[in-house]
Amino acid sequence: MNLIQKTESLFQKPLFYWPLVVVIAAATPLTFAPYYHFWLMPLLFGALIRLTELRPQYTVRTAYLFGLIAYTTQFYWIYTALHTVSGLPNLYAVPLTFLLPAFLALYPAAAFWLLKKFTLSRAWRIGLALPILWTLTEFARERLLTGFAWGALGYSQIADSSPLAGFAPLGGIHLVTLATAFAGAWLVLLADQPQGRLKERITAAVALIVLFAVGYVARQTDFTRPDGSTATVALAQGNIPQALKWSPEQFYPTVNRYYGQIAATQADIVILPETAIPLMRQDLPLGLIDQFAAQARLNGSALAVGISQYTSDGQNYENAVINLAEYNPAAPDDVPYYAKNHLVPFGEYKPLPWLTEPLYRLMNMPLSDFQRGGSAQKPFQMANQKVAFNICYEDGFGDELIASAKQASLLANASNMAWYGESNAMFQHLQQSQARALELGRYMVRATNTGATAIVDPKGRVVDSIEPDIDAVLEGTIEGYEGETPYMKLGGSWPLVILLTFVAAALWLSGRRRR
Repeated sequence: MNLIQKTESLFQKPLFYWPLVVVIAAATPLTFAPYYHFWLMPLLFGALIRLTELRPQYTVRTAYLFGLIAYTTQFYWIYTALHTVSGLPNLYAVPLTFLLPAFLALYPAAAFWLLKKFTLSRAWRIGLALPILWTLTEFARERLLTGFAWGALGYSQIADSSPLAGFAPLGGIHLVTLATAFAGAWLVLLADQPQGRLKERITAAVALIVLFAVGYVARQTDFTRPDGSTATVALAQGNIPQALKWSPEQFYPTVNRYYGQIAATQADIVILPETAIPLMRQDLPLGLIDQFAAQARLNGSALAVGISQYTSDGQNYENAVINLAEYNPAAPDDVPYYAKNHLVPFGEYKPLPWLTEPLYRLMNMPLSDFQRGGSAQKPFQMANQKVAFNICYEDGFGDELIASAKQASLLANASNMAWYGESNAMFQHLQQSQARALELGRYMVRATNTGATAIVDPKGRVVDSIEPDIDAVLEGTIEGYEGETPYMKLGGSWPLVILLTFVAAALWLSGRRRR
């Protein structure tokens, strides 16, 4: 018995097996921003696969534990939002913090449960079926019950040096997830084969080389092109604590801070964060919007402001960004706006209000039941750019941004991550913006309340950013882009998902016939 066999024999013992699953899962946050250790994720995924092989009778529960620990350590900031910021007592905040990871862990468990239905050879099961099933379940995680895309395997590869990031403009983040799962699975087949199975090792090695080569070439390929325009941008970061944001006493200090930031820049495009002005647009003091618009116009700037507003019927409200580039004081209600469409469950709308309403009474969470703004809203004309906006959580759903991006030369995200304190949430969110820039082949600019305010180029690289949790303005220059990536031409992830579904069905039927 060689050293590897002795080690694996030891890992089969429950005393070592279950702690090892926990350690591997707890290491997954290191693969995402702000650490960007992208190379680690295929190794961790491969380790998970090998562990399930060591104790096949516990495959599903192993996958569930892996998901539970991984998602808990990645999204620990849920507790910050619930308890530290919103004031929910620990009696409720602690179990609710674990509730989302406990639900999300069902998806990796489902992938391995489905894998048990495939009666194929080891190489086909691990090398093809499992990556496909994992990708399909992660796609389902992004879609079901409004979806939660954070922590998808593919986001770990959205890093400057990762060749697998090159798959993003080809087929979106789910193709990157598939490539990452392939890398982990094929590493297992390369490293762990019985003696005399040299052909399988060579096949796995060649597959890995081809995978990384294709990703690298795609990363170097320009699928979109500059349209010849440039613009300077100023991205405001007000650093208003969430606990004070909606306090009436904080209104004028907040307004004055953002007004001062607007007055201090002469950038072509100025963007304020999500709900930068903490009052309904229709309830603002008379002339306040006029002053903001006039100051921006005096400086030669096109201004976009994050603010909530009542819907046209006056019965509900929207999370919006208004475009003051051509604001007319004589028609203050006739202002172009973008209204957030993909809302955060439990944060911006109330699922099952009869069940959740008592919890909201215990929390300081104003404006928790927004209305949707509608899909495929038109970009803003700001200076010489057509700017496609999205607001905060929406940046995690690339498919939903394609229609607007096709009409735009620049992408913009307005966010307020103050809910999550000084946690990694803001950096994980920035990584999603990097993915969207890669998928859509355009600059992405981010204006946030507390961070991470940044400029991202069409290759997904952070060109510039400012420190989080400070009052500052990030200024820089962007280029307008035109054209469509292959992902945009496909129209989103559905073609990939349909193809993978057919391949999975064919593999399953092949296994049944063989049996």
